[in-house]
Amino acid sequence: MAHLLNSRQIHLWRIAIYFFFALSGFAFASWISRTPTIRDTLGASTTEMGWIIFGLAAGSILGLLSASHLIARYGGRFVMVTGLTVGAIGLGTVGIGGSWLSEGIIVFLGLAIFGFGIGICDVAMNVEGTAVEHAAKKSLLTGFHAAFSVGSFLGAITGSLAIKSDIPVLLHLAFVAIVVVVSVVYLYRLVPVGTGRDNMADIDEPPLTTRERMAVWKEPRTILIGIVVLGMAFAEGSANDWLPIVIVDGYNVTPATGSFAYGLFVAAMTIGRAVGDRLLDRFGRVVVLRASALFAIIGLLIVISGKSYAIAAIGVVLWGLGAAFGFPVGLSAAGDDPRGVAARVGAVTTVGYFAFLVGPPILGVIGESVGLLRALIVVLIGVTVAGLLSYAAKPIGPRAEETKKGVDLKMDL
Repeated sequence: MAHLLNSRQIHLWRIAIYFFFALSGFAFASWISRTPTIRDTLGASTTEMGWIIFGLAAGSILGLLSASHLIARYGGRFVMVTGLTVGAIGLGTVGIGGSWLSEGIIVFLGLAIFGFGIGICDVAMNVEGTAVEHAAKKSLLTGFHAAFSVGSFLGAITGSLAIKSDIPVLLHLAFVAIVVVVSVVYLYRLVPVGTGRDNMADIDEPPLTTRERMAVWKEPRTILIGIVVLGMAFAEGSANDWLPIVIVDGYNVTPATGSFAYGLFVAAMTIGRAVGDRLLDRFGRVVVLRASALFAIIGLLIVISGKSYAIAAIGVVLWGLGAAFGFPVGLSAAGDDPRGVAARVGAVTTVGYFAFLVGPPILGVIGESVGLLRALIVVLIGVTVAGLLSYAAKPIGPRAEETKKGVDLKMDL
């Protein structure tokens, strides 16, 4: 399908996917920004709030597991549009439960709906992202993930302004939901129909059966890529959940200073992803993954050593740069083979989100016994394993040919 598009259509497709990633990040950060207010409105304890937030995890996992089958049948565009629309409905429901009705069960259900929508959308976005890479014949997925980070930043800023302006949760989240839906209505027409759908693949083989789609979980290359993504996503997720506390407890600094350190991490990761596509086209996936793992390892070692906050801040930056590439590059590698792309990208995405959802709580349990700084050794091990297995991301199939042609062209020039 992609080979039938002209350069302008591919360009518009690419722009639309940037916006889809940004919208997903914007919606997610909008919910996160209002969690303290919602907790206070519900009068929920930490344990009760944890169970309410579990609705998000449950919905996300269900969405991730369903996504590849939905994409294989209906295509990426349909699933992206449906996912963000369902996510907007869930966000509105959270606003109703967390503001107007003040009912925890409504918030739980809203988060489950929101998580399901965002879950299927995330897989579809990455399937579309790998398809755009093939069509444009260049690395783009790290840039798409940078757009997610930019959207998250805008969502956090919008949420902060809403809180300072005393805008009710329901009004704020309803506004975000409307922005998402209106944007989707405009953007969907820029995305080709049927990306990722088995009977739309540019190959002369029959579509995968349900059993074959499930069998990708047994493929050695997919498993290795999954482990790489698992280790690097664990490094990213543990920082998202624990870095401010790690810095505050480990270096005896104020909460504001801990938050600033987290800001350094996010900024470093966003910058890394923004320039990552050029690095990938110049040096290739394996070199970039090994270098990023090395950066993360050095950064983590600096933070764990606990010398001083100033030195630890350098480590945080290196950690952020290192964590920037594993998830998007792994997804790009999983999408090399057009046949079954939705199943493989879905499998690797699920593994990555498993690391995001399950890894940080495990780190908290370990940190309770040995301290969070020492608990980061587990993250260090995961990143080291990811670096050692990064050879699995070497391009195969059509993407290997595209990469070879790109290298030959540079040599000729």
